[in-house]
Amino acid sequence: MKDRFATVRERMVQEQLLPRGIVDASVLDVMRTVPRHLFVDDALQSRAYGDFPLPIAAGQTISQPYIVALMTQALGLTGNERVLEIGTGSGYQAAILSRLCSQVYTVERINVLLAGARRVFDKLRYFNIVAKLDDGTLGWPEHGPYDAIMVTAGGPKLPQPLVNQLADGGRLVIPVGDPRLQVLQLVQRSGDEIVVQELEKVRFVDLVGEYGWR
Repeated sequence: MKDRFATVRERMVQEQLLPRGIVDASVLDVMRTVPRHLFVDDALQSRAYGDFPLPIAAGQTISQPYIVALMTQALGLTGNERVLEIGTGSGYQAAILSRLCSQVYTVERINVLLAGARRVFDKLRYFNIVAKLDDGTLGWPEHGPYDAIMVTAGGPKLPQPLVNQLADGGRLVIPVGDPRLQVLQLVQRSGDEIVVQELEKVRFVDLVGEYGWR
């Protein structure tokens, strides 16, 4: 069956990602192939590849394609990693990650979002994604440590449980700031040393939980 969105995805890559410094060939290839339109409501499918976030259920959002690509590129995935995602949301970011690593563990606190994401994962046969309903700020310690961790909601600070679950040499990407504006941070672990690099100003929904916003 012909994919009528393939041309639109290619335009997204050419016009939104490449000019802004997304250069990782693997990330670009995955952005070309994962069907973002399946992760939004049917009424919004025609806008799925636009240069903006879109609303999903429960007052949440699916991030702008560029931000998805930027955060994914920052993790520097090579294909063998175990990745933890905090904030499943629509499931699109987990789907992108799943094509670039060995296993994705994703945690969501809103049941309707988790159920919807699972349906799309099953439809696409993305079977290397494991999801659960829980407070994401606590991580998922049973499956750690993780080679990479991505947080897709903005918190007031870096949650210590996530730092604890990051493997030596691992990378963590998280928006940190106040509810109106955050800075996307790349956190790298080397032994007991934690190095933080600021990437870009962003605006995400709130990271709610014991180590986030109450």
